[in-house]
Amino acid sequence: MTETQIKQGKPLSPFAQRMMHAASVAGAIATVIFCIWAYQKGLFTSQEALSEYMQRAGIWGPPIFILLQILQTVIPIIPGALTSVAGVFIYGHIVGTIYNYIGIVIGCAIIFYLVRIYGPAFVQSVVSKRTYDKYIGWLDEGNRFDRFFIFMMIWPISPADFLCMLAALTKMTFKKYMIIIVLCKPITLVIYTYGLTYIIDFFWQLFSK
Repeated sequence: MTETQIKQGKPLSPFAQRMMHAASVAGAIATVIFCIWAYQKGLFTSQEALSEYMQRAGIWGPPIFILLQILQTVIPIIPGALTSVAGVFIYGHIVGTIYNYIGIVIGCAIIFYLVRIYGPAFVQSVVSKRTYDKYIGWLDEGNRFDRFFIFMMIWPISPADFLCMLAALTKMTFKKYMIIIVLCKPITLVIYTYGLTYIIDFFWQLFSK
C-alpha cells in the first residue's frame, strides 16, 4: 500500500460521519447522567461502594467492561480517563489494569485497521478540526514520527487515540505499530490510573470526614 493510498482511503458516507458524531455526543450525555445517578445512589461515597455495586454483574462484568474499553478507544463515546479509573476502582489495581490493557490494545488495533480503510475521513469524523490540523504535519516527518509516536504513547496526557489514527495514515506497518502499543501502554496505564485514583481517593477521604 502506498502512502497516497493510505492517506486517501475509502470514502466515509455522510450518514456514518453523522452517526459517529452522534455517538460521541450521546456518550458524553450518558456519562453525565450516570455520574448524577451514581452520586444520588451513594456510589461515589467510597471505592468499596462503587466496586460492590458494579460487581453485581457477576461473570458478565469483565467482558462487558473490556468491550466498553474497546468501544471508547475506537469512538470516544465515553472519556477514556473515566473508564480506566473505573476499572481500577471496581476490580483492583492489578486486575483492573489488566482489563484496561486488554480493551485498549484491542481497540488500538481496530483503530489502525479502520483508518487504513477509510483514511482521513474516519479520523476527521472522530476528532475536532483543530486537533487534526495541529498534528497532521507529523505525517511528513518520516522516522521522526515513529519516535514521536513512541514518546506520546508513554506520555500519560497525550491524545493517544488520535495519534493511533495518525499512525495509520503513515507508512508504519501494523506489526511495528502493535509492538509499540503493547510495550508502551502498560507504562501509560500504570502512571495514568494510579495517579488519578490517588487524587480521587484523596478527595473521597477529604469529603467523607
